[in-house]
Amino acid sequence: MSAVNTDNAAASKPRRGGFWLRLRRWLGTIAWGAYRGDNPGILIGAMIVIIAIFAYVLRDTGFMSAVNLLSIVRVSATITIMSIAIVFVLCAGEIDLSIAAIVPVAALITALLLSWGYNYVLAALIGILFGAGVGFLNGLAVVFFKIPSFVVTLGSMGIMQGLAQIVTNASTVSIANDDFFFWFGGGSVGAVPILAFWSLGALIIGSVILSKTAIGRRVLATGANAAAARFSGIRTGRVKVGVLTASGAAGGLAGVLYDGQYAAANFTIGANDLLSVISAAIIGGAALEGGKGTVLGAVVASLLVGTLNNALVLVGFGAPEQVMVQGVIIVAAVVVSSRPGRRTRWQWLTALEEAEHDQSKK
Repeated sequence: MSAVNTDNAAASKPRRGGFWLRLRRWLGTIAWGAYRGDNPGILIGAMIVIIAIFAYVLRDTGFMSAVNLLSIVRVSATITIMSIAIVFVLCAGEIDLSIAAIVPVAALITALLLSWGYNYVLAALIGILFGAGVGFLNGLAVVFFKIPSFVVTLGSMGIMQGLAQIVTNASTVSIANDDFFFWFGGGSVGAVPILAFWSLGALIIGSVILSKTAIGRRVLATGANAAAARFSGIRTGRVKVGVLTASGAAGGLAGVLYDGQYAAANFTIGANDLLSVISAAIIGGAALEGGKGTVLGAVVASLLVGTLNNALVLVGFGAPEQVMVQGVIIVAAVVVSSRPGRRTRWQWLTALEEAEHDQSKK
């Protein structure tokens, strides 16, 4: 009996040792990422620092109240969804400047269909498909005409901005459908807004696709080295059309969610979200040169941007100051993410990796 207990104790030691070894290695990797300049490694720390500073400065304003924090999650939901789509576009080595301009057009189309008596699911689906169609056309122009995505989507942005005013002659369209209002942004489950579940769903789906599927690997390979990806059998043209189509669909979904959130649509709704969306994607670690990005990083970054905007409003800053701050954040994020990272790894982290490798052999 004692021999059995001894064997069990001996067998449990490596498992406990392996757990602590993996934990130390994980913490070491995060610390190394912060030191080397990998944005996702420092996002959580930056979030905590910013919240702590503003929590102290705004301690008498209800900044840290549950109501305000849930409001930040609700307001950030559309930014979160669009930033996840932009992560895929950036990972594929492209850019989409039209995603926020799709938002008001999709919102107005959906609102008009609802006012004409369409079923709310069908109206929402048509709004999303409109965005996907715009993204698909952007992708075709990039792939078949070899036009840089920056130029194509910049042109699409102008077209969408004009179309948003033409659709309803710059007037507001109200929405009275209660079911639509609940499922697409206006409702809540208990104290948690429906938009939080949309964000959570986008996070799960985006993370799984990018990190766990062949689609995600093809996207990353296309952005890292398109020529090598084509040589290995990846149809990079399809990948680029696909990510731009998904980006357009995300813009359409954001427009539908804005409809549900405000129970109305006009040509200005969500049209100024582009800077926040790009900020979240870049701060979250997506590389402008392609081949690198994380969905979780973009989600945390979108909450960071939302928290910062909320705090600036409470401090008394207006929209111009908020835009200026976001511009500074983008420049800082690009500078940090472009650091070459040629420093030698910490010796103790390398030793931990070797120890874990030896542990796995036993």
